[in-house]
Amino acid sequence: MYVERASRLAGAVVWSRVVPGSGSAVRPVLPDGCMDLLWTEGRLLVAGPDTRAYVPDGVPGGWAGIRFYPGTAPALLGVPAHELRDRRVDLADLWPVTEVRRLTGKVDGAADPVSALEEVALERAVDAAPPDPLLWGLVAALDHGRPVAAVADELGLSARQLHRRSLAAFGYGPKMLARVLRLQRALSLARGGVPLAETAVRAGFADQAHLARDVRELAGMPARELLRLG
Repeated sequence: MYVERASRLAGAVVWSRVVPGSGSAVRPVLPDGCMDLLWTEGRLLVAGPDTRAYVPDGVPGGWAGIRFYPGTAPALLGVPAHELRDRRVDLADLWPVTEVRRLTGKVDGAADPVSALEEVALERAVDAAPPDPLLWGLVAALDHGRPVAAVADELGLSARQLHRRSLAAFGYGPKMLARVLRLQRALSLARGGVPLAETAVRAGFADQAHLARDVRELAGMPARELLRLG
C-alpha cells in the first residue's frame, strides 16, 4: 500500500509504502526528475535521479520517504545530483556517520516515521544553501513542453551553461529532464482515461509510436503493461 501527502518543505511530497509478502506485483519506480530521502527500519538512504525504471527488491517491510521537488535535493544533501544518478546510497556515505546514526535512531523510534523523516529534511534545510534559482523556471518551462534551446535563451544561458547547471541540479542534462517530464505528463493523462493516441499528442510526442518508444526505454515495458500496474 502506498500513501503520499504534500510536505511542509516547499514542493516536496512525503510518502509511505508497505511491501506485502512475496507474490505481490512490484511496481517499478519511474524517472520523475526527483531525488528521495528514504527510511526503512534501521537505515536512511538516498535515491538519486533515475534515467530508467528502478524495480524495488520486493522484500516485505515498511518504507517512508520524502520526494524533493526536481533540482532541490542537491543543496540540502550537499552533493551534486549527477554523482547519485541511477544509484541508491546510504546516507552515511554522504553525511557524518555519527549524525546519521542519531537521525536513524530518531526515525526508528518515532510513532510516525513519515513525519520524523520530514523533520530531518526540514531541520537540514534550515542550514543548507538555497537551491539554484534557475531550477524553478526551468522545470516549469520544460514541463509545459518548451524547447530546450528556447528555454536557455529565455534564461540568458548558453547551451553549455544550462547543461552544466542541470547536471548538478537534476543529475542529467535538460533534454533528458524534458523527456522525463513528458513521460510523467503522458502517464498522468493515460491513467486518467485519455486514449494513448490522444495522450501522445497532448503530452508533446510526435505520435503514438514515439510515446511507445519512450515508455519502453524509460519504463522498461510497453505502455499498456505499465498502465495495468496502476
